[in-house]
Amino acid sequence: MRGLPLVVRRGLTVALTPPALERDRFCTVEDVSELGREALVRFSGIDSMTDAEAIAGCYVLARDADLDLGPLEASVEELRGRPVVDARYGALGTVVDVLENPANDVWVVDGGPYGEVLIPVIDEVVEELPADGTISVRIMNGLIDVEPPRSAAGEEATC
Repeated sequence: MRGLPLVVRRGLTVALTPPALERDRFCTVEDVSELGREALVRFSGIDSMTDAEAIAGCYVLARDADLDLGPLEASVEELRGRPVVDARYGALGTVVDVLENPANDVWVVDGGPYGEVLIPVIDEVVEELPADGTISVRIMNGLIDVEPPRSAAGEEATC
């Protein structure tokens, strides 16, 4: 979750999916402990290791209205014009649009040396998303059709 805030909080009502016959579908977040890039979450009704193993792999769903997404909830207008910098390619341009997709949003970045770049808004790509200012990313190989600039030593910068 580099740079992206944890949105699960104590008291949040969530649904565990897929549902199971032997447990409630809805539960409450009782405690959250951040452990670096991970989090340890305790849910109501999950009281034993057997219960915890039963929800391994489940998705945790919450109502939009119950979440405090902070900068993730930024509208297109709030993101538009924000500069985007990649760890290997440098300045990519500015956000000109946000494409909403079922899996994840995609930022349309343009105005930089690489033309239009589509950046998936996922943990592995977005390194820092401050409330305002420059957005830091580490885009995946293949999203830009040119090789990244070489370092002063003549080696390609790696991801």
